[in-house]
Amino acid sequence: MNNSGTRLPAFHGTGVALVTPFTSSFAVDYAGWHRLLDFCIDGGVEYLVVNGTTGESPTTTAAERAELLRTAKEHVAGRVPLVYGIGSNDTATAEELLRTTDLQGVAAVLSASPAYNKPSQPGLIAHYLRLAEASPVPIILYNVPGRTASNLTAETTLRLAQHPNIIGIKEASGLMEQCLNIAARKPKDFLLLSGDDMLTPALIACGAEGVISVLANAFPKRFSDLTRAALAGNFAAARDGLFRFLPLNPLMYEEGNPVGVKAALEALGVCGTAVRLPLLEATEGLKDRIRKAL
Repeated sequence: MNNSGTRLPAFHGTGVALVTPFTSSFAVDYAGWHRLLDFCIDGGVEYLVVNGTTGESPTTTAAERAELLRTAKEHVAGRVPLVYGIGSNDTATAEELLRTTDLQGVAAVLSASPAYNKPSQPGLIAHYLRLAEASPVPIILYNVPGRTASNLTAETTLRLAQHPNIIGIKEASGLMEQCLNIAARKPKDFLLLSGDDMLTPALIACGAEGVISVLANAFPKRFSDLTRAALAGNFAAARDGLFRFLPLNPLMYEEGNPVGVKAALEALGVCGTAVRLPLLEATEGLKDRIRKAL
């Protein structure tokens, strides 16, 4: 175990789980992609996540994912670090993706727990240890029980945190006692990152180092400002900033993610609302309520 605080890179602050913009004919909208990258960077976020679940990775092709990463590297040009999503419910497939994807210029891989087959805790440990050995870049675990139907327990996370190539976790379980156990017992240089926007200041108060955010797609400055306020110990400012999102946040998920945040991005002139089946773009009623909340 490395307990010296030297495992790098460290992702403190706000990362954005980027949407993938599509045209009205459902092709990848690369002009919108470039606008989104600039919008988030100009808003002051610390890093960007390409090809996460908010990026509709289940419905983008291998060629599209490769091109999204290539163009992100080219357009971002080192302004902020890039994290890339790689995962599978088949460990061997995820290993092969780690070995064959061009990860030059990628600071870390975000890997969601296997979905559908619901492995045991020992199975999850074995899965992630195999990925950690295969990956040429550090891995951030992604515990998202709402999508995967399994939970990385605190004990499992702490066991995986011993591996030098596993540098953190995006924790989206919503289980505060579990998060507290991770924060209390993790290596100093293992990153606890909020996977739930609205719990970010609370988790930072308990030892988290930041967030990988959906809301920051549309509100990069406001969300990164409140995250930095919490990290600086100014929880009154962080709380006030968070409370402004209370009417809006439920609308982001009412018809599925990233349906709501794409409607917000359209209202802001960044990209369109198109999503790929089985998702449907926001209904007019939802779009209207989001515009009013904005």
